[in-house]
Amino acid sequence: MKALNYHPDEVARSLRVKKTTTIGVVIPDFSSSFFVEVVRGVEDAARSSGYSVLLCNSNDDPQQEQRHLRVLLSRRVDGILLASTDLYSIGQQFWSNTPVVLFDRIPNGYQGPAVAIDNVQAAYSATKYLVDLGHRSLAFIAGRLDLPTASDRAEGFRKALEHAHLPLRGEYFKRGDYHPQSGYQNGLELLKLPHPPTAILCSNGMMTLGLLRAIAETHVLCPDEVSVIGFDEPAPDANGFSLSTLLKPELTVVAQPGYEMGQRAAQMLVKTLSHNGSEDEGENKLFTFQAELRVRKSAAPRPQ
Repeated sequence: MKALNYHPDEVARSLRVKKTTTIGVVIPDFSSSFFVEVVRGVEDAARSSGYSVLLCNSNDDPQQEQRHLRVLLSRRVDGILLASTDLYSIGQQFWSNTPVVLFDRIPNGYQGPAVAIDNVQAAYSATKYLVDLGHRSLAFIAGRLDLPTASDRAEGFRKALEHAHLPLRGEYFKRGDYHPQSGYQNGLELLKLPHPPTAILCSNGMMTLGLLRAIAETHVLCPDEVSVIGFDEPAPDANGFSLSTLLKPELTVVAQPGYEMGQRAAQMLVKTLSHNGSEDEGENKLFTFQAELRVRKSAAPRPQ
C-alpha cells in the first residue's frame, strides 16, 4: 500500500458499513471569533473519536443554511452540529433520520440535545458590574432579537437595570445585526445624543469593533467619558496575546467558552451515534455553560 501510494476508497467503505465517520457543522459566520473557537473544539473532539468534519458557513442566510443541510444529508454524514440562523426550520426537522445537536442558538421549547450559554446571566453580570461602578446612564447594543441569544442578553440587561431601580431608556437601547457596521452606526447615534450614555454593553465582538471605531472617530475618551464591555474574546495564542488585550484601553469582555462548547456538542453527538442514533433518556438534553466577565481597563467608574 505504501509503495503504490494506495488509499482505501472511503466512499465504497461507507456504502458497505453504512457509516461515513463524518459529521457536518453549520455555523452562521466564519468571521466570528466565537464560532472559530467552537469549531476548534468540535474538530478536536471529533478527531479524537475517529470522525472527520465537514464545515459549512451559512452567512446568516436561511436559504444558504438549507442548501448546506441538504448537501450534508446527501453526503450521508453521520450527524450534524448546527447553529441555525432560521429557527423556524428547526421545527420542521427534515433531517429526521440524522442525529442533530444544536449549539448556541436554541429555539424556545426545543426538546432535542443542545449546548448553550446562559446569556441572561452573562448580560446581567456585565450590566451589574457597570451599575456597581456608579453608572446610571447605560446603553445596550443588541443583536438580532429574533434569535434567543440576542433576546436573552437583552433580558439580562433589562433585569439588571430593574434590580438597580434604573429605567430602560428607549434611546439607549439599540438593535444591531452582529456585524461591525451596525455596532459603528449605533455607536455614533449613542455618542451624539444630547445626553450620551456613560457606559455601553455591546452584544457581540464584531459589533464591539464597530463601536470602538465610532468612539475613536468622535474623539470620545474610553473609559474617561464612556465605559465599554463587549461579548466574545478570541483565545490567546501561546504567548498570551489576544485582540482584547492588545486594544488600548484593554477591553473588558464577557468571554464565552466557545472551545469547550464545541467539544461538548461534538461529544454529545458522538455519544448519540455510538448508541445508533438513539438518545440517552437519563441524560439532560440541554447543557448550559456560564460565561466569564474578564475585567480590564475599558470599564471604569462613572465620570463625574
